[in-house]
Amino acid sequence: MIGQFEDCGKALTIALGVARRAAPALLIFLLIAGTAACLPAFQQSDASGVSFQLRAVASAGKLPDLRWPDFSDYRQHVRNFYEPSGYAPAWIHDGRPTPQAVAIIELLKQADNWGLDPEDYDSGRWADRLARLQKPHEASDAAILDVALTVCLMRYISDRRIGKVNPEHFQFGLDVEAKKYDLPTFLREKLVDGPDLPAALAQIGPPFAGYKRLLEALHRYLQLAREDDGQKLPVPKKPVEPGSPYDGVPRLMRLLRLLGDLPANTAVPGDSNLYQGALVDAVKRFQNRHGLTPDGRLGEQTLKNLNTPLSRRIEQLRLTMERWHWVPYQFTEPPIVVNIPEFRLRAFDGEGNAVLTMNVIVGKAYRHKTDVFEKDMRYVILRPYWNVPPSIQRSETVPAVQKDRDYIARKRFEVVTQAGQVVTSGAITDEVLAQLRSGKLAVRQKPGEDNALGLVKLMFPNEHNVYLHSTPTPQLFAQARRDFSHGCIRVEKPAELAAWVLRDKPDWSLARVQAAMKSGQDNVQVNLTKPLPVLILYGTAAVDPEGNVHFFDDIYGYDGELAKVLAKGYPYPG
Repeated sequence: MIGQFEDCGKALTIALGVARRAAPALLIFLLIAGTAACLPAFQQSDASGVSFQLRAVASAGKLPDLRWPDFSDYRQHVRNFYEPSGYAPAWIHDGRPTPQAVAIIELLKQADNWGLDPEDYDSGRWADRLARLQKPHEASDAAILDVALTVCLMRYISDRRIGKVNPEHFQFGLDVEAKKYDLPTFLREKLVDGPDLPAALAQIGPPFAGYKRLLEALHRYLQLAREDDGQKLPVPKKPVEPGSPYDGVPRLMRLLRLLGDLPANTAVPGDSNLYQGALVDAVKRFQNRHGLTPDGRLGEQTLKNLNTPLSRRIEQLRLTMERWHWVPYQFTEPPIVVNIPEFRLRAFDGEGNAVLTMNVIVGKAYRHKTDVFEKDMRYVILRPYWNVPPSIQRSETVPAVQKDRDYIARKRFEVVTQAGQVVTSGAITDEVLAQLRSGKLAVRQKPGEDNALGLVKLMFPNEHNVYLHSTPTPQLFAQARRDFSHGCIRVEKPAELAAWVLRDKPDWSLARVQAAMKSGQDNVQVNLTKPLPVLILYGTAAVDPEGNVHFFDDIYGYDGELAKVLAKGYPYPG
């Protein structure tokens, strides 16, 4: 028997050597074939045969029996999981799945409870794998189930912990590395012999109330999609005004009742085609939830949103939940959060409550998108200069000066050296223009009411040159869609926000901040006592504390980009 073991070891070594030089599909065949050739020597020790095959599959990083066969991104994790036990099966005992294995398979089948697709974790394949083990079977059957369960479970835990796609793939400034689990250790210590698997897995996802409300909304919209008949509302050439006849009234009434915008106990004449009364109020509620002006008119954008399939709303919820996995799970202080598609800022307290909210203006969808990232705010500048960014100086300021040499003076700008020394604030000579064009000289705008930054800016130093600031054009906050800036974020209540971030400095009350902004010294810097996290997010769905589900346009196309990546399946960009 010992000689047979040695011969099989040599055979496996040869197979491994050939496999390393083979194409992926042939690689797996050779590894399995190499171990299968040894199985007669191990008929008295089925576990040994399983171990050989587990080693082979782990080395290959591929398992054709999986829905997503390529697990090369988890290969080292799988090796590290099995190596301490000499590649003994973790989920099979005496040829049968352990109670933990059966329980975990059921949890994987219920992945949709967490906004995930159960088929990504082989939901439809477990029954056949388990059935094979209920009768005389080959060692390969046990090995396939064991490694498949390990791979699917690692994917499942990682997907719920940090999401499927690394945000760096989209050039987002969010780092998930610190949240990653040591997956082999987690599986061994928490799950292989774990007494309470649901409890062990319950804490791995985002801890935020906003995420949990999204999850509840997802379950609700999955049910609504099953109940909805999907009928489209007619789209007339002109907007439908309240009090006007509209052929779509019956469908509109059914849809708004289903979505909850028209309360179930509200009486609406069932035989009328007049768009009026409670139905108009329900449309206003719908408009408010979808980032539209709540005027009650059935215009192009309102009808477009009403006709959006509920399947698309479900996708928005899932894509937004994926991005929530990218967010840091712990902050040094309660953060300020800006959601770009919502055009909204919220400042949170230690209990997770939004204690200050306001509208914001974000970067234009074309060429000036506001970046997604997280940094710490460190200081506030009252009555700031606006240092024109080099890109704007090249593309906008220099051409304007070429056309009008008094442009600098009219706009209350100054030409300065790179060290900040003023060169001129008057008419521009050819020599100064040449240095502006080459970037040797810079431009800044003097503090004051007409300054592009308004009267205060709140700084969280970052490589994107993005910050929060006030604006000389507050009338733009009345617009429903507010992507007007060059990338920075204009805030609707700048004095209130500045006073809030300085709230641990008693001498900087709201009244003093307002006075300093209106008539104080120019360019006064006030340092925060301790850094304050600022998180800039991108989510096209949100649920408020009252349970109202809000949807927003995918203004930067990020939902579409993420959906395309997810559709390709594992392995995802890491």
